[in-house]
Amino acid sequence: MKLYKIKKSNIDKKGLYASKDIDEGTKIINYIGKIISKKESEENNKFDNKKDIYLFNLNNKFDLDGDFKFNTARLINHSCDPNCEVEGTGLKLWISAIKDIKKGEELTYDYGFSYDKDYKQFPCKCGKKNCVGYIVRSGSRWRISKRFKKQKNSVSNFFQK
Repeated sequence: MKLYKIKKSNIDKKGLYASKDIDEGTKIINYIGKIISKKESEENNKFDNKKDIYLFNLNNKFDLDGDFKFNTARLINHSCDPNCEVEGTGLKLWISAIKDIKKGEELTYDYGFSYDKDYKQFPCKCGKKNCVGYIVRSGSRWRISKRFKKQKNSVSNFFQK
């Protein structure tokens, strides 16, 4: 029996949900696709940020194009408080549980996008308490939180005058 099923997601269109309780450390699904060069992923219109992209960064030279119907793992959405992570290298990438997951919970992982000038192109809709509104790796979210805090303080200072 598969550990997941596809359902409508509150985060983004479709998602994968636990079809039964899953223990921490369990390998759930393999993320599969075709290895392509960084040059190809940068030049191909298929990877336009205005479209859904299923591209996994492998290293400085290669990406994994996961935009294939046979790659069900592509439907796992980002969360700022994930219950899964990606392990492995190359074509041996696994989505594994990093905590116990209850039947019916959506499977999520941190996409790990970098904090750069383009971060606002990737709004986050996970709705978690620690969400900063954008899909940015956990180690960089403090930068956005700090910016929002500054903006909030300057707005409240304006109204106190």
